[in-house]
Amino acid sequence: MLSDMSENNEKSISKPPNGPSVSENNERDHPSSEALSLPSFVAGSGTLDRLVDTARDYARAAASDNTLKAYAKDWAHFARWCRMKGAETLPPSPEMIGLYLADLASGAGPSPALSVSTIDRRLSGLAWNYAQRGFALDRKNRHIATVLAGIKRKHARPPVQKEAILADDILAMVATLPFDLRGLRDRAILLLGYAGGLRRSEIVSLDVHKDDTPDSGGWVEVFDKGTLLTLNAKTGWREVEIGRGSKDQTCPVHALEQWLHFAKIDFGPIFVGTSRDGKKALETRLNDKHVARLIKRTVLDAGIRSDLPEKDRLALFSGHSLRAGLASSAEVDERYVQKHLGHASAEMTRRYQRRRDRFRVNLTKAAGL
Repeated sequence: MLSDMSENNEKSISKPPNGPSVSENNERDHPSSEALSLPSFVAGSGTLDRLVDTARDYARAAASDNTLKAYAKDWAHFARWCRMKGAETLPPSPEMIGLYLADLASGAGPSPALSVSTIDRRLSGLAWNYAQRGFALDRKNRHIATVLAGIKRKHARPPVQKEAILADDILAMVATLPFDLRGLRDRAILLLGYAGGLRRSEIVSLDVHKDDTPDSGGWVEVFDKGTLLTLNAKTGWREVEIGRGSKDQTCPVHALEQWLHFAKIDFGPIFVGTSRDGKKALETRLNDKHVARLIKRTVLDAGIRSDLPEKDRLALFSGHSLRAGLASSAEVDERYVQKHLGHASAEMTRRYQRRRDRFRVNLTKAAGL
């Protein structure tokens, strides 16, 4: 199983009612960008054509790559389901979409029933895909809204949370890493991700300086007392301050400095791949899946939750385990944790705190009982 952790979208219709003409390539393969074009009544020119290209670039940047990939998979799955039922995907049919949602929830057939959150995400993906093709999907239509409400009422369950990686856990995980170039990089990823409470996509999107690369998600500034991360995160731009640790062996800032120094990285992506022998840093930015694989591998190597079978242990931990671990381990006022994680509400922060004192505020006693 550890070997899997190594580094290393039907027919088109001519003119849908009340909608634009579409072609197979345009409507299904590149809906978010290629569908953007000049109005038919405007004559093209070099300047306008360049603006079209610019608009398409902005459209592609409207959502993250992971979101776009998920939406593409959602559309492909729905299109395949429609073909099997002898139905068309366009124009949107609330009746067919309601049946599709019911099929996802019931688990009838070879596919297992999906969770409510996944079904809700699939519906969002369909709405996005229809919008890119010039159609509006009315999620409030009774054929969709009532079916979804019934699914939520019958099948909704509390969210399954990944296990938090606590302070002792992260120390044990880091201790399993060698001190070669690859080990220095992975040590910096784990410690910086943990101390920063970072998402895995935020970790790998970091550059050395501002505007080093077009796909940068932020940059770092190193000071005597710590490092400042400026992130273009899921909720918008935010700054994350990471202070130096009590000793070099577990200090995230020191680990970052060591990696940058020995990898000779002074421009572009911070976390990149290494050569097969692990002695040279390459130029290609790491994929965020590397962070997830790294966490799972070091969890096993460190013997964390060794009371469980390996398959169950792997399922317990993910990239979010780093954020949950910081939120659960940091013994500071909750508002500081909320700011550090970039949460809009304290309630969201509390979802990450696996060990918080839930009864610190006792309204029963406060009410005189």
